[in-house]
Amino acid sequence: MELFFSNFDLAQLCLYLFWVFFIGLVIYLQKENNREGFPLETEAGDMAFSQGPYPPTKPKTFKLPHGRGEVTVPNGNGDTRKLNLEIKNVANGSPLYPTGDPMDDGVGAAAWAERRDVPELDAHGKPKIRPMSDLKGFDVSAGRDPRGMSVVSADRLVVGKVKDMWIDVPEQLVRYLEIELTDGSNRLLPMPLSKINQKSVDVHALYGKHFPKVPKNKKAKEVTMLEEEKISAYYTGGKLYASYDRLVSPV
Repeated sequence: MELFFSNFDLAQLCLYLFWVFFIGLVIYLQKENNREGFPLETEAGDMAFSQGPYPPTKPKTFKLPHGRGEVTVPNGNGDTRKLNLEIKNVANGSPLYPTGDPMDDGVGAAAWAERRDVPELDAHGKPKIRPMSDLKGFDVSAGRDPRGMSVVSADRLVVGKVKDMWIDVPEQLVRYLEIELTDGSNRLLPMPLSKINQKSVDVHALYGKHFPKVPKNKKAKEVTMLEEEKISAYYTGGKLYASYDRLVSPV
């Protein structure tokens, strides 16, 4: 035994064991990373020829908090929506072209992900995003309070007024402004896409005609993750698709 260890480099053995462990860890993390978004699909929605260097990950079931059931991934359930897009170039990676109104169809710059149609919850199981009018202890501590201000579109039309602010309670951050349109209906406006001026809130993303088409949230005091996706996508899509001029010149 003494003869063996006198000619054996323990430090080199530790180095080799570390290399084996590290390579195994990288492979494990990469396989776990393949649970969502796999199996891969082509732009046309068909199964992609290459699924990556690692074998498919076995499905694993996760129990969701706050009694929201279970989810198993990977599950092979791709996007089942029929998108109004066409392929004009057979080369892989070529863009798909909208065939209708991309803002209404939710494609291109107005694309949204099919998230769960339930509100995002905080650690206590309550909806994270709630109207300020329903919350106690929240107030505007800096800057202008936009409530009551007129909302002006990119073509300088007054489309309504700010009715309320929706707060991300755990983050203590304004996520949306609630707009009461001139027709009496309400819509949410993502805070980063609004500009609060001295007397008005300007929205560069949309023209006046687009505001009635902004996706609604089903419940008056609640917004789901899917609704957030659609609302935000519609506004951001307007940055490119609201007019022809925006397609041919930078915004």
